[in-house]
Amino acid sequence: MSKTPSLVSIIATVYNEEDMLPAYFEALAKVLEPIKNIRFELLIVNDGSSDNSLSIAKEQLLKKAPYELKVISFSRNFGKESAISAGFDYASGDAAILMDSDLEDPVELIPQMIDKWVEGNDIVYTVRRRRVEGLFKCFFAWCFYKVINVFSDVHIYHNAGDYRLFDKKAVAALDKIGEKNRFSKGLFNWIGFKSTAIEYDRYAREKGETKWSFLQLWHYAMDGIISFSTVPLKFWIFIGMTVSFLSFSYAIFLIARTVLYGIDLPGYASTIVIMMFLNGIILVNLGILSEYIARIFVEVKNRPNYVVNELLDSTLESKN
Repeated sequence: MSKTPSLVSIIATVYNEEDMLPAYFEALAKVLEPIKNIRFELLIVNDGSSDNSLSIAKEQLLKKAPYELKVISFSRNFGKESAISAGFDYASGDAAILMDSDLEDPVELIPQMIDKWVEGNDIVYTVRRRRVEGLFKCFFAWCFYKVINVFSDVHIYHNAGDYRLFDKKAVAALDKIGEKNRFSKGLFNWIGFKSTAIEYDRYAREKGETKWSFLQLWHYAMDGIISFSTVPLKFWIFIGMTVSFLSFSYAIFLIARTVLYGIDLPGYASTIVIMMFLNGIILVNLGILSEYIARIFVEVKNRPNYVVNELLDSTLESKN
């Protein structure tokens, strides 16, 4: 069934993007200007930027643009997942397009995404044909998608980023999810709905630098695996049974050898190696358990995902 859009929300998460924001506003206006039959609202979610990103967004409020502008500014940096949640909470369009403001994902895809949505798709996601990151980061991303799709019951699209369009019913479904430790790539697929893909070549960043360090990417990958799989916990049942079987077999071997050949002096080195091996297994197991327990601890505290410090609306500013 085709859809008839009247208002489309565009959600752009921002963290220290003063170098790219002016170019982002200009590029977005150029793409949206020819589209006359749809109203657009742009939601800039400022995730506690420490540079001039918020000031640049505020300056845009009074400028003429082919979209209405809302600026949602957090009281501090809460992370991209929280910024995504805020964007969905404040979006009021028939569809919402989620994207970054660094122009690595081309805004020129927006009309094509809307066309796919009008055709009857509830979610339109974008898949990168090639990545512009370094070889090591690309290999890490490839390993992550392979591992999480083996462990998780929900399939995560390989090389599909956060740049997506969501029908309002998909947005409503995401808003109902009360998780604090959110892994959006998994949640986007978990809610279901009819989806289609658009392939594209990702641009290289022209100014500034990525805000994702390797350590942050590692934590993000761990969040994804733990949020959508209990396999790491179940895996240790197999490990425990295997070690117990080997220990029992070795005990039988020692008894048989003692009965047949008598008692000899056991080796000190082999005893230390076995103890270190078993203690290592125990510590790794405790580490995995602690990751799950830590997430339970965060969930039961039930703190909000974000705190808004300022909420500005161009439609209100223009009336003042």
